[in-house]
Amino acid sequence: MAVRNIVKIDEDKCTGCGLCVTACAEGAIKIVNGKARLVSDSYCDGLGACLGHCPEGAITIEPREADEFDEKAVQAHLAQPPHEPPSFVCPGLAAHQWQKQEASKPAPDTDAAEIPSQLHHWPVQLTLVAPTAPQFAGADLLLVADCVPVAVGDFHRRFLKDHSIIIGCPKLDDAQAYIEKLAQIVRSNDLRSLMVVHMEVPCCSGLTRVAREAIARSGKAMSFLDITVSLRGSMIRSEVVKAGPMVEARR
Repeated sequence: MAVRNIVKIDEDKCTGCGLCVTACAEGAIKIVNGKARLVSDSYCDGLGACLGHCPEGAITIEPREADEFDEKAVQAHLAQPPHEPPSFVCPGLAAHQWQKQEASKPAPDTDAAEIPSQLHHWPVQLTLVAPTAPQFAGADLLLVADCVPVAVGDFHRRFLKDHSIIIGCPKLDDAQAYIEKLAQIVRSNDLRSLMVVHMEVPCCSGLTRVAREAIARSGKAMSFLDITVSLRGSMIRSEVVKAGPMVEARR
């Protein structure tokens, strides 16, 4: 063992919200008896990506004697399904999956039938999803900028149907954390396809870069469909983007 930087969690401040768990791409933190705990020193790289996600300021980085960071051990750890649910999960983080909804009949006092949602899992925010969540296994994955569903009137029919979805804002959120999380998803799952949908404004196109760099960092090579949507919700452009370690090296 050697002295190195590693995460320290103040259990008196910790509320067990679980945001640090989803922020840690290495899976080094889990909720035990309502408190965040470091699973293993060898899983923590000491970079502190989780610090900014703790609303209580319960996480710091301290230099202390600890096992060296073991990337191979981390990969083996992430590949394992969770053996037991955490003792406490914030309702917004609790994972859900459900069957496809059928269209309902019109209510007696209206001519319009309720349009069923095409969403089949929760959560959907990239920061909150677990890389090894079952909805990603062999999935057609949809990565969408936050504003797209607001602009596109038939978003569920046109894009969400038959896809697992993750959403995020490349301008307001931590793009590097997004890249790390998406890289874990690509690395841990045999995705059938990836579609990236973003708005026409320049800042939103950062989602394409997130996807490209995440694939390169995952060690895999794959192409994805990149779609640009106008502010009025119409499709402006659709192109296939090739990504992977070799493609990234040539840039």
